[in-house]
Amino acid sequence: MNRFINGFIVAALILGGIWYWVEKKEDKDQIREESSLIQEQIVQVGKLIVTEGYFSQVFTFKNSQSMFLDMIKLDKKALVVANAKATVEYDLRKLETEVDLESKTVRITKIPDPVINIYPEIEYYDVTQDYFNQFGANDYNKIKSTVSDRLRQKIEKSDLKKDARDRLMSELVSIYQLTNTMGWTLMYQEMVIGGEEQLKGIEKN
Repeated sequence: MNRFINGFIVAALILGGIWYWVEKKEDKDQIREESSLIQEQIVQVGKLIVTEGYFSQVFTFKNSQSMFLDMIKLDKKALVVANAKATVEYDLRKLETEVDLESKTVRITKIPDPVINIYPEIEYYDVTQDYFNQFGANDYNKIKSTVSDRLRQKIEKSDLKKDARDRLMSELVSIYQLTNTMGWTLMYQEMVIGGEEQLKGIEKN
């Protein structure tokens, strides 16, 4: 009788151990599956987001040089019309994340900085120049640089960067939705993201 009881206890322990091991293995496999799915989603989101805008501005360029003890002035001037396409880009391939399998947490550690690109098309009108003070390569480079700087200032004051930021957040929302559905926690640095509006409102360092 004792042998039967001892045998039953040993068998129960073995079966219990096997069941516990199988359950644990299935849990780990499921967590790994979820992790792979989340990482795949992050890769899919990690595309280049581009917001485009078009800007126009008119400039007047003037330059004077003096000769013979300031008795003669040599002038050159031009009306400069700049039409530019500007893009604001987030390269989400540079988005940095950490996935913690133990705590089932996805942490966004770094959002890349926006990159502003300006592609100006410059046209010159009413160009006047003296023989000894003509437009050269340095003048055209200086005009292009000035135009780009002015347009960049204009872009900074426009809604273009905000539009790009909104599009960035809408892409990150898909990560939040996936982690939330699977019972994972999404964090931005040390802050737990509890909803889409909170994610959209996070400030980038």
